[in-house]
Amino acid sequence: MCAQLLSTQPYKGTRDFYPDDMRLRNWFFGKIRTALEVAAFEEYNGPMLESLEMYIAKSGEEIANEQTYNFTDRGGRRLAVRPEMTPTVARLVAGKIGELNFPLKWFSIPNLYRYERPQRGRLREHWQVNVDIFGCDGYEADMEVISTAVMLLRQFNADESMFKVHINNRRFFNDVIATIAGTDAEGSKRVSKIVDKKNKVTRDAYEEEMQRLGIDADKIAKIDALYNMSVDEAVAICPDSQGSKELIELFSALRHAGLDKYCVFDFGIIRGLDYYTGTVFEVFDEAPENNRAMFGGGRYDNLVGLFVKNTNVSGVGFGFGDVTLENFLVTHDLIPDIYNEGTKVLVTRFDDVPYEKYISITNSLRDAGIVSSMYIGSKKFGKQIDYAVKGRYSHVIIMGASELETSNVKIKNLSTREEVTVSISSITDYFLK
Repeated sequence: MCAQLLSTQPYKGTRDFYPDDMRLRNWFFGKIRTALEVAAFEEYNGPMLESLEMYIAKSGEEIANEQTYNFTDRGGRRLAVRPEMTPTVARLVAGKIGELNFPLKWFSIPNLYRYERPQRGRLREHWQVNVDIFGCDGYEADMEVISTAVMLLRQFNADESMFKVHINNRRFFNDVIATIAGTDAEGSKRVSKIVDKKNKVTRDAYEEEMQRLGIDADKIAKIDALYNMSVDEAVAICPDSQGSKELIELFSALRHAGLDKYCVFDFGIIRGLDYYTGTVFEVFDEAPENNRAMFGGGRYDNLVGLFVKNTNVSGVGFGFGDVTLENFLVTHDLIPDIYNEGTKVLVTRFDDVPYEKYISITNSLRDAGIVSSMYIGSKKFGKQIDYAVKGRYSHVIIMGASELETSNVKIKNLSTREEVTVSISSITDYFLK
């Protein structure tokens, strides 16, 4: 016997999923998977383990080492448990680039691991819905991805009062900052890092970091004004910017599709990862008690080039985790009674009836697609009924020696307490009706 009992708690930042937890997850992932398949997205997946070099190339050695679970295997290879899916999908596209039918519309729902401090909405292990389009350079792919994000939330009966999509453009951001602050591309990138975290630091700290980059109070004020501008007002600052043209096309398409009520321009949306090159967006929960970015994404035109020389396959997509989705659904009371089983039948047992008779009834029910189980515990009838109630069974089948002798069974509805007698040969017909 062990001197010390093992803990029943899961590893920090991970979760156990009991059957009711799995029912909830299967419900919302099922709705998402069905909706994406209807929109002609195809599902893919990849391995849990990837080369650490892949994440270093994408995000830099410091971030890759600090935020991944990584190790050196017995062959001396540096591996990481996947912290995200974007590098994997870029690798998959690169691996069969000559065989694929572009534009690609792909999705996946993998579990991911990141070594970070667990907090509300962020755990060390989570499941993430990833939606991507490859091989379309125009705003149409941006439009398709954003409209898909809206469509997925609408699957749960969410409306425009519950969430908003905040949209910006990295090319536009860089051109505006260059115009106002007189910076080069590298300078705009440094400013973007400060803007990206402006809501996470004090105003004094924000201004201090800006001034450290040579941006004085007058320039800070001009940048601040952008945070409250409409898209039409903002693009007037840099009308010749490619990013301005992309924003105009995108918002025009959103208006024509009737999706503008879900979307707002937000100059403060940067998406801190450097690989984003065009449209970027984040979806915010509008509830005061959960007012936060739930998920986001954008255009990343250069990732496939990490794997294949002289290749430029554009990509745009988003990802959102199961934790933030569940928080959103709970906050807005959007989870229906998914724990009502519908028809679920328990075949009770008695000592005076041969075991194989119960097996035959149970198998007939299952062959007809009726959820059913034969009781296998204590044969005390009270315990069997108690088990059925706790297990959310809708009906129990009762067949003792007297019922068997007449080739009948009693079927009891546990909700209404009504009881009927039917022939053994008619049991499946009774439930199918």
